[in-house]
Amino acid sequence: MGLDKDGLLRAYRQMKTIREFEERTFTEIMNGQIAGFTHLYTGQEANAVGVCEHLSGNDTIISTHRGHGHCIARGADVKGMMAELWGAASGLCKGKGGSMHIADVDNGILGANGIVAGGPPISVGAALAAKIRGRDNVSVSFSGDGSVNQGTCFEAMNLAVVLKVPAIFVIENNYYSEHTSINYAVGCDDLKARTEGFGFPVFVADGADFFDVYRAAGEAIGHARAGNGPAGIFCEQGRFQGHFVGDPQGYRGEGELDNLRGERDCLQHFRARVGEYGDVSAEELDTIDAEVLSLIDEAVAEARTAPRPTAADLDSDVYINYAQGGA
Repeated sequence: MGLDKDGLLRAYRQMKTIREFEERTFTEIMNGQIAGFTHLYTGQEANAVGVCEHLSGNDTIISTHRGHGHCIARGADVKGMMAELWGAASGLCKGKGGSMHIADVDNGILGANGIVAGGPPISVGAALAAKIRGRDNVSVSFSGDGSVNQGTCFEAMNLAVVLKVPAIFVIENNYYSEHTSINYAVGCDDLKARTEGFGFPVFVADGADFFDVYRAAGEAIGHARAGNGPAGIFCEQGRFQGHFVGDPQGYRGEGELDNLRGERDCLQHFRARVGEYGDVSAEELDTIDAEVLSLIDEAVAEARTAPRPTAADLDSDVYINYAQGGA
C-alpha cells in the first residue's frame, strides 16, 4: 500500500474528521444555527482521502458544491472551515464564501465550485501552469456523475489530452444528479468507457474502500506525475444524505439508505481491513474518534462566538489591484 502505520492512522483521522464535520453541520443546520444551502459529503470520505493522501505540497485540487470533504482531506483548517459555514470573519474566506465556495489557496485548494463541472477547466489550467513551469505537480478536479453530461467537463478532458498536462479527473458516482438517477440521466451504461474515449487511462475504485481508492489514485497520479498526460479515477459510492440538507429524498428506493450506512460505510470498512496493511489497534482508532469529536466541538464553539464581517469589509478581497503588485 505504501502507507506506514502513521499514514494509516492519518488516513483514518482524515476520514473520521470529514464524517463528524458533516454530521455536526447537519445537526447545526437543522437547529437553525447555520444558514444557507449546504450539500454534505457524508459516506464518500474514502474518495477524498484516498486521493489526497497521494498529493504533495504544491499539488492542487478544485472541488464541487459538495466540497467540505475534499477541502479537509487536502489539509484545510477545520476550525476555519466551520467558521466559514457560520459566516464568521475568522473563516477561511472571511465569511464571504460559505459552504459552496470554500478556498484555501495556500494549501492548494483552488476553491469549491457551485457550477456543475465548473472545476475541470480550472484544474486543466493549473496543470498547464505546472507543466510550463517544469514542475511535477498534478492538479485534481473532483466532480460528480452529473458532471460527465456537461460540455465544460468534456472540453477540459479533451484539452488536457491535447496539451498532455498532469490533470487528474476524479469522477465520484453517487448515483444521483440532484434527484435524478444516473440510470435515467446518462445515455450510456459505462461512464468509465465514455471518459476513456477522450484518450487517457481511467482507474476504477470502490468508493466504500479506502484501500481500493488509494490504489487507483496512486496509479492515476503516478501516470500524470511522470509526464504521461492526464488520467481519471472513477469511484462509486452513494451519499448518506440528500442532495442538500432538507432534501426529503423521495427518489430513494426502499431500504437504500439503510443499506448504504450498514453495508457501505468506508469507516467501518477501514476498521475491518486495516489489520491487513499495518499494526493498528481498535484502541488507537477509538482514541482518534474521541480526539476528532473534541476538535469538532471546539470548532463549533469558536464559530458561534466569532465576529462577523462588518459593512466596512464589503469591498475587501473583491478586486485585485495589479498596479500595486497583486497576483
